[in-house]
Amino acid sequence: MQNRNDVYGVIAEFATPDDLIAATHQAKSAGYSKMDAYSPFPIEEVIEEIAPGDTGVPRVTLIAGLVGASSGFILQYVGNIIDYPLIIGGRPLDISNWPSMIPITFEMGILFAAFTAAFSMIAFNGLPQPYHPVFNTPRFEQASQDAFFLCIESTDPLFDRSQTSQFLRGLKPLQVSEVPY
Repeated sequence: MQNRNDVYGVIAEFATPDDLIAATHQAKSAGYSKMDAYSPFPIEEVIEEIAPGDTGVPRVTLIAGLVGASSGFILQYVGNIIDYPLIIGGRPLDISNWPSMIPITFEMGILFAAFTAAFSMIAFNGLPQPYHPVFNTPRFEQASQDAFFLCIESTDPLFDRSQTSQFLRGLKPLQVSEVPY
C-alpha cells in the first residue's frame, strides 16, 4: 500500500446520473465502503449505496424526548404536590392527579427531542465544515450544476492509490484525479 496520508482520496467525474449510479454499484460490489458522491440533486440509488447506516440521531432523540417528558412530569409533581399544594376544584393532592400533567409532559418531551435532533444532526454530520479537500478537485465547482462525482476515500481498507485510480478509470469516467489534503 502506498502512503495514504498525503491524499484524501481518488475522485472520478461522470457525465450522467446513470453513470454515477452504475459506478457506485460497482464500487460497492468491489468492496469499497468509504466513498462519497457529489451531484447537483439527490440520487436515491446512490444514497442507498453509500449511506453510513445508523447515525445515532434517532436513538439520542428518543432518549432526550424521554428525559424531557420525565423532567416535565417531575417538575409539575414537585411544584403542585410537594412544594406548593393547592386544593383547586376538589382535586386530590397525590399522583392520581396525573391526567392534568399530560400536556406539559408531552410538550417538554417534544421540546427536548426537537432541539436534540437538530443539534445532534449538526454535530454527527460534522457541521459546520467550511472547507473540504474535494473543493481542490478540478471542475468540482460543476458538482452543483451539471457534474457527477464519486470519491473513494483513503481511509477505505481497500484503498491503494494506483489500484483505486485504475479501478475508477475502468468505470469510463470523464476524468480521474487524486484529491490532495
